[in-house]
Amino acid sequence: MTEFINTPQGRRIAYHLTDGTGPAIVFLGGFKSDMGGTKAIFLEKWARTQGRAFLRFDYSGHGESSEAFTDGCIGDWFEDACAAIGLLAGKIILVGSSMGGWISLLVARRMQERIAGMVTIAAAPDFTEDSMWGGFSEAQKAELMAGQVALPSEYGEPYIITKRLIEEGRDRLVLRDPLALPFPVRFLQGTADADVDMAVALRLLKHAEGPDMRLTLVDGADHRFSDERCLDLIVSSVTDVLSG
Repeated sequence: MTEFINTPQGRRIAYHLTDGTGPAIVFLGGFKSDMGGTKAIFLEKWARTQGRAFLRFDYSGHGESSEAFTDGCIGDWFEDACAAIGLLAGKIILVGSSMGGWISLLVARRMQERIAGMVTIAAAPDFTEDSMWGGFSEAQKAELMAGQVALPSEYGEPYIITKRLIEEGRDRLVLRDPLALPFPVRFLQGTADADVDMAVALRLLKHAEGPDMRLTLVDGADHRFSDERCLDLIVSSVTDVLSG
């Protein structure tokens, strides 16, 4: 059953928490995704078989949580993640998909002492600046500065990108300053990902600093990273960092 928590900022966040042993696994979803996605549910079922605590949640403007998507930004969703993680005690394992990979890196920067390990899936750090703003035409930039711009999406309705999303995202960039990850980290990336290029994964691996970081490229895997072999790789990566 879905439960709700109110954040310090007044947003109502929907979540599912499975009790179990720690470190608890926290799944952080992607841009316009919700906690009912294939990867989140698969991981939750696996965690139950292991007796492992597991948390999945919806950022504000996503899924069952409050607010409109177009009112949100990276900082809001980071704060939502921190509030959800506040439900847990002790160490945690972060599993971040796409934008959730960026949010995971922000969480690790704020509460490094709580992180026992991290797995990212097609992590998209700094995408509002490098992928969106950096890829806009001059006409799109002008349209955005007037308020918002619509981008086509393979996943349904166009993405409405707001001026606030881009401008606030500049305060949350993680690839411009030192990024310490002093715990086991597994970066996963598909070679056929049309949304996050392999170059992003390589840049993140090169930029971050940590004693136990590995990047796994999966030939032919797309951005969803949700077929059987990819789901099995996510589980084996979580198991790997748990044993580290």
